[in-house]
Amino acid sequence: MSVAQIPAMSARVRAKPIGRLGTNVLRSEWTKIRTVRSTYWTMLITVVSTIGLSAMVSAIYVGQYDKLSAAERSIFNAASYSLVGGILAQLAIAVLGVLVITGEYGTGMIRTTLAAVPQRLKVLSSKATVFTAMTLVVTMISCFIAFFIGQAIFSAKGLNVGLGDPGVLRTVIGTSLYLAVLGLLALGLGTLIRKTAGAISAIVGILFVLPVLTSLLPSSMSVIEKYMPSNAGEAIINGGVARGDTASLSPWLGLGVFFLWAAVALIAGAFRLARRDA
Repeated sequence: MSVAQIPAMSARVRAKPIGRLGTNVLRSEWTKIRTVRSTYWTMLITVVSTIGLSAMVSAIYVGQYDKLSAAERSIFNAASYSLVGGILAQLAIAVLGVLVITGEYGTGMIRTTLAAVPQRLKVLSSKATVFTAMTLVVTMISCFIAFFIGQAIFSAKGLNVGLGDPGVLRTVIGTSLYLAVLGLLALGLGTLIRKTAGAISAIVGILFVLPVLTSLLPSSMSVIEKYMPSNAGEAIINGGVARGDTASLSPWLGLGVFFLWAAVALIAGAFRLARRDA
């Protein structure tokens, strides 16, 4: 055997365990997330709110339709309105995204996890992969069901739309993508802050308080408003329609900006995870 063959064989020997390690870490993270009670509760809230709350609000809108003004009717978006339950669903997804990592810090299990898998970034990437995949499956199914139920309700007034209509399919799929990216943002904040209460407070502030504060800025600075995380992300849901006096971003650009916010949070969390002790 030549000397040149020895490094090549060593590389092949090392490559196989590394591949198995990645699969094992993913399997481990899947086991963790599906065996925690909070996962089932938050996913149940996500499904019920996306489908049930959306249907209820849609029915109320149809019931009040004859009393609405022409201006109120003109801004109606049948696709996004049938998914309005996502407003509550995003809180459930955000909380679960935080708990995926802070739950381990709270119990001290993170030390066991990092002892078993010293490659800390692999642990975080596996958590993000498993959580995102689960979120996409649950929310995608829920969004399509909510859409079809909503359109059945709107058909009583001839307000229903189909998936083939302009922007409709993008809205349904985009709502699921928005919730998945939101989960990544929450996971990043949870990794960075490491405390459940603090991370949840941060994500709630970003979703609901920050947009209110930016809306109070002088008109010369109002352009900043549409780049705030929730405002940018929601453009994929509402189709980039005007938001007050400030136009929102286009749908895919808005989702892209929202993803950048999530990426920044994950990178910051990964940096702290890699540099600080658990």
